[in-house]
Formats: sequence, structure tokens, C-alpha cells
Amino acid sequence: MLQAHFLSILIFLPLVAALFLVILPERKNIYFKFIALGVSLVQLIIGVVLYLSYSPSGSSYSIEGFQFVERFGWIKLDLQSLGKLSAEYFVGVDGLSIGLVLLSIIILLIGAISSWQIKENAKAYFSLYLVLNASIIGCFVALDFLLFYLFFEFMLLPMYFLIGIWGGPRREYASIKFFLYTLMGSIFILIVMIGLYTSVIDPGATAVELGLISDSQSPTAAIMKQVQDMLQAGQIPQDRLVRTFNMVFMTDSGNLIPDSFLSTINTHFMLGLPARFAGFLLLFAGFAIKVPVVPFHTWLPDAHVEAPTPISVILAGVLLKIGGYGLFRTAYLIFPDGAINYAWWVGCLGVISIIYGAFNALASKDLKRLIAFSSVSHMGFVLLGLAALSVEGVSGAIYQMISHGFISAALFLIAGVIYDRTADRLIENYSGLASQMPKYTVIVVIFFFASLGLPGFSGFIAEILVLLGSFASAVVAGIGILPRWMTLTAVFGLVLSAAYYLWTIQRMFFGKYYVKSVPTESIIDLNRKELLMFIPLIIFVLVLGIFPSVLLDLINNSVVTFVDTILNF
Repeated sequence: MLQAHFLSILIFLPLVAALFLVILPERKNIYFKFIALGVSLVQLIIGVVLYLSYSPSGSSYSIEGFQFVERFGWIKLDLQSLGKLSAEYFVGVDGLSIGLVLLSIIILLIGAISSWQIKENAKAYFSLYLVLNASIIGCFVALDFLLFYLFFEFMLLPMYFLIGIWGGPRREYASIKFFLYTLMGSIFILIVMIGLYTSVIDPGATAVELGLISDSQSPTAAIMKQVQDMLQAGQIPQDRLVRTFNMVFMTDSGNLIPDSFLSTINTHFMLGLPARFAGFLLLFAGFAIKVPVVPFHTWLPDAHVEAPTPISVILAGVLLKIGGYGLFRTAYLIFPDGAINYAWWVGCLGVISIIYGAFNALASKDLKRLIAFSSVSHMGFVLLGLAALSVEGVSGAIYQMISHGFISAALFLIAGVIYDRTADRLIENYSGLASQMPKYTVIVVIFFFASLGLPGFSGFIAEILVLLGSFASAVVAGIGILPRWMTLTAVFGLVLSAAYYLWTIQRMFFGKYYVKSVPTESIIDLNRKELLMFIPLIIFVLVLGIFPSVLLDLINNSVVTFVDTILNF
């Protein structure tokens, strides 16, 4: 049945299309655009079906809790005395990922439409764009750590070239900075992945190896428990253990090899810390660079300012969310003990990001840089909600990732519109735009108000959930893991957000009409293609702001399971 392979189609369709583009002659310029657009439209249809077909369920974190699962053997190696290596092509979605998959599909479609004006090296651009498309979707659906890591790494190359070739005057500097920062994060993740491989077994494959079931049989829960009991009792020889990259198995402490490097018995140390705590911190740092979290954020403003508009849209709308998702799926679920131990520090970094990003946005003279720093500030709410480990906080963090994805994509489109007309992004060089560009002004006001968290928009729901969740954070050993001053400080960030958005509106759109870089009569309002990109984004931020249940009902069971899995570790 086709539906059983929807996730694979989402991944491999753009890859096949990219290969097809490579063999097309350069003169077929228009075909490149239509192929990229066609792939995005097919993905949209599949994404809608996935959303409508998804059934919220599950009370435990297990393979059975995922839907649209595709799982089969990929890499199997006999390592003799070290046992056996097993890596799988294992994809699926749950409440933590289904919304992000749909977000990615929509933003990638808008990015394809926004890329329509690309004329220079169009063949290379759209080929790289399609590879980036596949890598993004792969990250959100991969449930094997090795598979996830490969998709995570694949994103580096297309992003490097898309910024470095089609970006602004300082594109080489921005692309290299982006590449090095992300590569450093990848190295941190790789170190932990290797440690996990040496420490975790696949109980089902190990049962086959022990002769408890045949290769054609699926292991029952009883068989899995039997293997885990034998493992903890030291009754399985090392050469019969099947080690795995399966992220679901990594969350179950019963699958940890006794006295392995990342076992729950802290006999191993790294960086002067118990190995599991060090593993959590390395994963956190690796994904915090991508979010980005202060002080790992310095690559983001440069990347945004120099990237072409479609790539800024994807970078803000989707790529930053891979960092947040990585924290959910790996750092928190695999190392819940680290998540609880460092909750205060994670929450504190979230608050610092909120305030620091807001102050920098307030001081920014470049419109694109202002929006970039606003992303740093608003992604800080994701960190604060996650650190709270309450159902409200975690729900708010996921809601914020999706809400910010739509809003930030629109904000960078807004910056791109004015730059296309004037080749200028300095706020001080504009005044009174409302008189010449009324449609553009309405769009700007809508998304600025949505971003600052005005009721009726998705940002309000996300931020109020985070604030509620952090104020009443999870209780461990009779004490809330986050102090309430963090919540109160985060509220101040909302005030700063209102300040820089309202100041920008007042400066650019009201008063006497003035544009420094072009003749006053030459500037034109939004065209149909631009409206086509903005209208769906307006609909999404309004629907999520007025009817939050369309997303909350989808993610609630998975969020409850997520919180219970961590707190009951």
C-alpha cells in the first residue's frame, strides 16, 4: 500500500528529482523550477494525508507508539568478540514530529516559490535545494541515530553552497562560519553516538542471536524482557550481543549493557563528569548550536543577512527547529538523568537567549539582522519550556517551534520583498511606506504582531503555554526544577519584543514617505506571487492562534509520554 511508504516518498522523491535535474541540459532553465515546485506540491499532498491520518495514541515510549513506520535491516556487521553491529532504515512519526514534518513541507514549498527569481546557475541551485529538502524531512522522521546523523550532516553541504554562491557580498564568510559551527556541533553528536553504540543492544535481534526466536519471528514483549533480564544478569556473552543505533531502544535503560560507558551506574567519567552527564551536555551543545542558543548563536545573524531570501526562509522556518527537535528526541529522551540534573542551566540559557536576543534586535539597524536576533529570542522560549519538563511547558515548546516556523518564514519574506525593490535593508532609510505599499504594510503589521505574541495569533498560545509550564515546572524531590524568577524574566523579553517591532513599524511605515535608495515613484506594492506566499502563512498563524486544539490534540499524548518517560527514569 502506497500510504505505508509515505515517509520514504517524502525523503527520496526530492533526491530522485535532484538526480534528474543533474542530467537535464542547462538550457532547460524553466524545467528546473517546475520540477522543484512539483516535488513540493506532491509532498504537500502527502503531508496533508499524514496529518489527517495520524491518530494520537500511546502511553509508553516504544516502537508501537510511532505511526507510518518503515523498518528494515540496513547495515549488519559481525565484529567477532565485540558482538554484532546493527543499523536500520527506521523511520516513523509521533506527536513530537508530525507537526514539524508538516511545517517543513509547507515552508519548503514556499521556499520553492520564493526561489522562482533565481536565474544564475539555476540547475545547481534547485538540485541543491532538493537535496536540502530530503535531508530536512529525513531528520524529522529518522528513528535510527546513524540514519538521523547522516541526514543531519547532509544538510551542511547544500546550505554551505546555497549561502556561499547565491548569497550577499559577505557570503563566503557567512557560509564558512555556518559550516564550521554546525560541523563542530556534529562532532559533539558523533562522539555521543559512538558511546551509545558501545552501550546499547537491540533486544529483538539479540533474542534471534540467542536462538530464543527465529529470524522470521517478531519478538514479543515477554521475549524482550527476558533478554533484558539476561543482559542485566550478565548471562549473555559479549560476542552474542547485537549493538544498535535504534533511538527508541536507547531510551530504555534495560537495553544498556552493564558497566558499559554510558550505563546508568556512574563508573565511567568524561570531561571530569559522570559519562552520562557528559553525554547529555555534548548532545545539548551539538544541537544548541543549531537552535541557536546563546552563546552558540553568533553564526546566525551573519548567515541570515548574507543568505538569499528563500534560504533565510528555510533556515529560520525549519533548520533551527531541527536543533530543538534533536534535543527532544535524543538529549532528553536518551539522557533523562542529565535533563533533570541540568534543568536549571538549560532554563537559564533559555532566559538569557530571550533577553539577549531581544536587546540585540532592539539595537539592530538592519531589518534582516533584527529578524535574526528575534529568532534567537523566540527560540529561547523553546528551551525554557523544554527545561520545565511539565506538560504545559513541553507542549508550549513544540507549539513555539511550529508557530515560529511559520512566523519567521514570513518575516524573512518581508525583508526580502523590500530588499528586492531597493537593494537596501537599513531601517533608517525608510519612512512612510504605508502610503505607497498598503498591502505590504498590512502583511508586516500582521506578522510583527504575531511574532510579539498578540492574542489571536499562534505566538500567543505558544508563549503562554511555555510561561505557564515554567512557572509550574516539574517537581523533583519535592522542589520545582525551575525557579519562578525565570518565568518573570522571560515575560520582560515579551516587552522588549513589542518595543523593537513597534519601533520598526513606526519608523518604516508611518510619517512622510521616504526611500533613500530608489526614486520615490518606482517602488511598487506586493504582486500576486508574493501574496500567494503570505496568505497561507497568515491562515496558519491565525488558525493556530484561534483553534490551538488542531495541534495540541495531535501532540498531547506524545508530550505526556515524553514527560513521564523522563521523570520516571
